[in-house]
Amino acid sequence: MQYNISSAVQNIPIYIIGAGGIINTAHLPAYKIAGFNVQGIYDIDNAKAINTAANFNVPHVFTSVQQMIAHAPANAVFDVAVPGSQIIDLLNQLPVGATVLLQKPMGENYTEAKKILALVQNKKMIAGVNFQLRYAPYILAVKELISKNLLGELNDIEVNVNVYTPWNLWDFLMVSPRVEILYHSIHYIDLVRNLLGNPQSLYAKTTKHPSMPQMGSVRSNIIMDYGDMIRANILTNHCHNYGIPKQQSYIKIEGNKGAAIINFGALIDYPRGAADSFEYVLLEEGKEPHWQQMKIKGSWFPHAFIGSMNEMLQAAAGKITQPDNSVEDCIYTMTCVEAAYESSEKGGIVPVL
Repeated sequence: MQYNISSAVQNIPIYIIGAGGIINTAHLPAYKIAGFNVQGIYDIDNAKAINTAANFNVPHVFTSVQQMIAHAPANAVFDVAVPGSQIIDLLNQLPVGATVLLQKPMGENYTEAKKILALVQNKKMIAGVNFQLRYAPYILAVKELISKNLLGELNDIEVNVNVYTPWNLWDFLMVSPRVEILYHSIHYIDLVRNLLGNPQSLYAKTTKHPSMPQMGSVRSNIIMDYGDMIRANILTNHCHNYGIPKQQSYIKIEGNKGAAIINFGALIDYPRGAADSFEYVLLEEGKEPHWQQMKIKGSWFPHAFIGSMNEMLQAAAGKITQPDNSVEDCIYTMTCVEAAYESSEKGGIVPVL
């Protein structure tokens, strides 16, 4: 697991807006591991902010966003962990030129995403989106295999998730018209984009489930079209409530020289999770394929959150001109999400004799 964290980056102060579950279970544990300098936190529920600050030794708790802004130095990074519908309002409050990490999604839809992009650019902000799966330790391991040309030219990516997700843990999702793709499969869409670039088109169908009819869609089939020689499929079912043994979640990546399969356990028996595994095979002429295990230190939660914040800190420190997860890049993930919903709404072609 390598994030190239320098002491200069570790000294840049982080100010967090939001003290919900994701901050307590992922952001702050990751920042503690990385040695990042968290200086303050604010939440609309002040008691939650106070409790989170006490648990993670955050020195300052603020009672308003404006109080936080007044305290924060010019080089601060604001970590905004609120629902997508609240992002625009918060960006309007943050100072011109601020460095901001936004929790995904980048707005509730593509229209909001475009407004966020325009607002960030008009205020001359450095802004990124917390699509942290692209920085998970096992994804970094795959990228290293790719960079060394050990897998060869990629031709197949498959994400398969068959789990039971207790959506009731997130109150706002219970009333959201868009759930599965916007708040979950968006990670896989972003990962495929990060590895293969932008697709030519998308095909998708996202559906509800009889066990939770009051919710938006909780299952999805997504095909990202990269032409005749590359397959990229995402298949998710969050309603497999038949015991843990048959729950599964994996990412399979194939090239013409080798392949890797990541069994990621974060979603199994959620929120307890299960162990990850990383297997890979490199083709050798005249030899039978031999799969090997690679031990990976760290996982998606919380370690990948180091990577997305490190990008912002590197940009704030002037080490890079733009974070890898910039809004300028992530707007394309939002276009793919919108295309998936549009494809789902339009439906398939009716077979006619």
